[in-house]
Amino acid sequence: MSEPLHSIAQVQGASIEHFALAMIQDARPKVFRGLVNNWPVVSAAKAGDEQLAACLQHYAVDEPVTVYQAPAEADGRIFYNQDMTGFNFRPDRMPLRQFLTSLLNARHQADAETLYLGSTLVDKWLPGLKRDHAMPLTDVAPLTSLWLGNRSRVAAHFDFPDNLACVIAGKRKFTLFPPEQLPNLYIGPLDFTPAGQAISLVDAQAPDPEKFPRFHIAMQHALEVELQAGDAIYIPSMWWHQVQGLSAVNGLINFWWRSSPAFLGNPFDALRHALLAIGQLPDQQRQAWKHLFDQYVFDKPALTHIPEHAQGVLGEIDQTAARQLRADLLNKLNR
Repeated sequence: MSEPLHSIAQVQGASIEHFALAMIQDARPKVFRGLVNNWPVVSAAKAGDEQLAACLQHYAVDEPVTVYQAPAEADGRIFYNQDMTGFNFRPDRMPLRQFLTSLLNARHQADAETLYLGSTLVDKWLPGLKRDHAMPLTDVAPLTSLWLGNRSRVAAHFDFPDNLACVIAGKRKFTLFPPEQLPNLYIGPLDFTPAGQAISLVDAQAPDPEKFPRFHIAMQHALEVELQAGDAIYIPSMWWHQVQGLSAVNGLINFWWRSSPAFLGNPFDALRHALLAIGQLPDQQRQAWKHLFDQYVFDKPALTHIPEHAQGVLGEIDQTAARQLRADLLNKLNR
């Protein structure tokens, strides 16, 4: 397999007290070594797995969490089944206490199944944790999630929000690809996914060069880094990233936020609508629409030839205009 050629920018001895959004506004991935070393949950994890479990349980409520379980032969890969009619894991619901017990017990099993707790909202399932594990993201309103499990492999995928991922236990490897590497990652279905996001179908540990001949190009542009408990990584919006849990017990708390107002909507909805309305048009018409999208959406030329009061949806869209536009779209979609 081709090795990544580029390294991720790193800040050594980072301090959470001095962390600010301005440190990541160049929209490039960046690692902050030791950023959350002083978090109570990180201190607990460094003292031992049992201490980590006790710390998390201190914040947990009784409401069951969703856990993915994959057999040992999956080798930690959270993926589809062989013929892509389903998945190679089964979801289960259990109290966090039960999951933590299973996770600790699995450390001593040679053929342990993969246990994976993904994207669990801290505010709902561990209220109070954010109070003791603050992150100074004062200009945004991030969603905070917990990820926990044993050795696992999550295929390359992207997220629309910006992402600050903080390792709280164990060791994780991150491999990042810039958005323009999309054609070389062989992305699977958009609407049939293991966990809500489209993923690369390439097994990065053993890529098939005949089935995925361009993947080596993606690897030439990849950024790869290993993080330990206390380290954090900033993953910009739309960057593809695959994550590997390297420890028998590893955990992560991440913060997601968007750089545009929520009232402007989710671009993925626009993509799906474009697939519906444009994707099946004849080639010549699709190319014509591509020019329109380039003109009005992607290139965003100056509109000095149109008076500001007459620019309509081509101009600045505030919350009122967004509400009117959304209502108009819904009305047309429902016809």
